[in-house]
Amino acid sequence: MPNNKTLCVDMKSFYASCSAVMLGLDPMTCYLAVVGNTERQGSVVLAASPKLKKEFGIKTGSRRFEIPNDRRIQVVNPQMATYLRISTEITRLFNRYVPKESIHTYSVDESFLQVDGVESIWGDAETIAWKIKDGIEREFQLPCAVGIGPNMLMSKLCLDLEAKKKGVAEWTYSDVKTKLWKVSPLREMWGIGSRVEKTLNRMGIFNVGQLANYPLELLEKKFGIMGNQLYHHAWGIDFSQPGAPLMQGQISFGKSQILLRDYHDPKEIKRVLLEICEEVARRARQHNKAGRTVSLGIGYSKEEFGGGFHRSKTIESPTNITMDIYETCLELFEKFYEGKTVRQISVSLSNIVEDSEIQLSLFELDRPKRRQLGYVMDQIRHKHGSASLLRAVSYTAAGTAKHRSTLVGGHKA
Repeated sequence: MPNNKTLCVDMKSFYASCSAVMLGLDPMTCYLAVVGNTERQGSVVLAASPKLKKEFGIKTGSRRFEIPNDRRIQVVNPQMATYLRISTEITRLFNRYVPKESIHTYSVDESFLQVDGVESIWGDAETIAWKIKDGIEREFQLPCAVGIGPNMLMSKLCLDLEAKKKGVAEWTYSDVKTKLWKVSPLREMWGIGSRVEKTLNRMGIFNVGQLANYPLELLEKKFGIMGNQLYHHAWGIDFSQPGAPLMQGQISFGKSQILLRDYHDPKEIKRVLLEICEEVARRARQHNKAGRTVSLGIGYSKEEFGGGFHRSKTIESPTNITMDIYETCLELFEKFYEGKTVRQISVSLSNIVEDSEIQLSLFELDRPKRRQLGYVMDQIRHKHGSASLLRAVSYTAAGTAKHRSTLVGGHKA
């Protein structure tokens, strides 16, 4: 099995810690929450400092109104652009110890590093881990934890289950039976969500050891290829490499948006739908791809007791033209929409092919021009910003693109 020296570095409560340092506070002792919008009581908590989590039970996903009215607690808006700059600088710190190809940025606050080959320069994996941890705390005043393992999976499990308590920890294959197999409930295992956990529980599997000793053929029969992955992960086996793509080839391009308010009027819903189709088409063109299957998802608001629909339609010719995608979405919308209040819209384009050829039609002689127009619009937006060229619907009360162009990662910059 792969027996490398892989580090998983995780920044503790990254957004909250960054905001605390910017305010001159100690991230580990202050009470601070970063929320999407401090003026909205229903706004989501994006990050909470360790003390706030431990003593008040406030965590990521909590709501603004759940934060107690305590004078020690500071509630701040996010500064996404600053967080991203700090994340980039931390990655540059990693690059002092390992080459770029040995760094895999898993998220804005978590990265994998493969340190094989540099141990003769910096010392063993644990020494390098402490150097990185001390360097981040010295230069950025930010706390972090580092898990070490023979592969990405084991380093991540070591981080979540031990290193976050100790600061730095290392797991090897010999630790699988003594440390990994006793993990329960199963949702604490990386890659197992609540739904899969419930299914495994119904099969009589309640800890990772039971999963590892369950017949592989039965897991594959129940979960398909995912069953094979669950089995091998329970043995601590992972063949993925830092920096390698999770999957060869893009299978779809999509965008999902939770609206800032409930939309009652179908005309307003269609305006947002057009904006989302524009973004999906842009993402496809960015990779020089086109697709034949258009999917539309509509989620109703809580006042409608939730629900919604998700439907797809395959068209004759592959496309990345905004209006082609929009017109297909309109067909699905008119057919399946029940007249209820909408709070979420998602659109995706799948059945992907290369956009190197275009099928000509006697009935659509302007199709090549419309396709090229999309690429020209993309170039303008790339050069002058996403708000430099917007459709008229974005300037109506229903439009969201103008507001979202001022955000980074969906939150205040």
